[in-house]
Amino acid sequence: MRTPYLPQAYIQQINTLLADNAERFLRSYEEPRTQGLRINPLKSTVDSLLTAELKTRFQLEPVPWCETGFYYNEDQRPGKHPYHTAGMYYIQEPSAMSAVELLDPKPGEVILDLAGAPGGKSTHIAGKMQGQGLLIANEIHPQRAKILAENIERMGVTNALVTNATPDELAARFPVYFDRIMLDAPCSGEGMFRKDPDAVSEWSEDHVIMCATRQWDILEQAVTMLKPGGTLAYSTCTFNTLENEQTIDRLLAAFPEFALLRTERIWPHEHRGEGHFVAVLRKAHGDGVDARAALAAGEAPRPRDRRKAERAQRGKGQPAASVAAGMDLFLAWAREELPGFTPGKGEALLFGESLYELPQAGGSSLTAAQLSGLRIPRAGLHLGTIRKNRIEPAHALALAVKPEWARLVYDFAPEAPEIAAYLRGETLRVSPDDKGWALVTVDGLPLGWGKTSGGQLKNHYPKGLRQP
Repeated sequence: MRTPYLPQAYIQQINTLLADNAERFLRSYEEPRTQGLRINPLKSTVDSLLTAELKTRFQLEPVPWCETGFYYNEDQRPGKHPYHTAGMYYIQEPSAMSAVELLDPKPGEVILDLAGAPGGKSTHIAGKMQGQGLLIANEIHPQRAKILAENIERMGVTNALVTNATPDELAARFPVYFDRIMLDAPCSGEGMFRKDPDAVSEWSEDHVIMCATRQWDILEQAVTMLKPGGTLAYSTCTFNTLENEQTIDRLLAAFPEFALLRTERIWPHEHRGEGHFVAVLRKAHGDGVDARAALAAGEAPRPRDRRKAERAQRGKGQPAASVAAGMDLFLAWAREELPGFTPGKGEALLFGESLYELPQAGGSSLTAAQLSGLRIPRAGLHLGTIRKNRIEPAHALALAVKPEWARLVYDFAPEAPEIAAYLRGETLRVSPDDKGWALVTVDGLPLGWGKTSGGQLKNHYPKGLRQP
């Protein structure tokens, strides 16, 4: 059995946990890691012609616990395909798909993904919300928060706000605010050992204890943000009971208003997956706000903070274009170039030259004042950038719209040389009769914008995303 690289203390932990099944579990480390992808319902469906083409191309097999999830073989490379660039699917470890399935988000709800990077669970939630409701996807580490924002943008999510905040910062602003909370807690990563050898070198018994302590601190903040009657899903990609069942037992003892609905474990020796733990809890209905939530409510934005937010909206240090004027400029552009687009009901924001629309949901009142002082890598849907009293549409907008909404569309097959050229940032030849902004799509999936003039399409695919 090729398991000498596993720490002896870890092997002993598994022997204690699994007893007669420990040998089967340890033998699973000799097998290849599992690979999976999840179809994005905002772009396609599991029974569409595009998905049928994908199933054949990458020999996909269904993941039993996720209707939109599929296994693919290790020698396949779906991440290199233009469909991936267009956000048709998200590459995600199959076990991890179980958490959001058990959370069971609904359209129109107000939902928090408290530790969202790199975006697998956030985009899974967004797909189930179908653009209806409010999703706040948070990540405490700035660089990972940027990756989270990029993945939410690629998947065409319109109703998400990405924050880069600590759990206590969010709890101070959003007491008893969310219908559902997903906490994929930072953990010791025992389920990553087959995938990531570095996770093995970082593991120790002390590290497990440290992770459990940190998980408890985050859970305490999550409790204050969940509405009475709300649902909390807690998950880890680790196997020990200290970070899993014992942490849930501690929560139930400290917060008797919570009830455990179910727990699920996915083991790599029993299922095709690297392993995952999920516990789903429900907060009882109550007449009032508990003491912790009341304390958090006392830290809500003050009038001075609201004035700061209003100044931020106007674009501090920028040309004096008001938010309303910026939105009018965008709407005038959309009537001409994107006639099928209908703006949402959220508040418009202007960060410098960048125009955003905050997502909204029934029962929430998300405003710029409420967000004052928070680090926000993505403030809802990025509509465009105002440059010299004209609008340049945002890449995020291209990925979020449907081709039939646009006045001018250039659609190509995945293998077409124009697709590779576009993704490299090159100019394309088009009809000399065409003029204005155009959407470039691959088999009907938007990739980005171009601007036509004189028989050429000037490429507006973001430089940071261009492919070699």
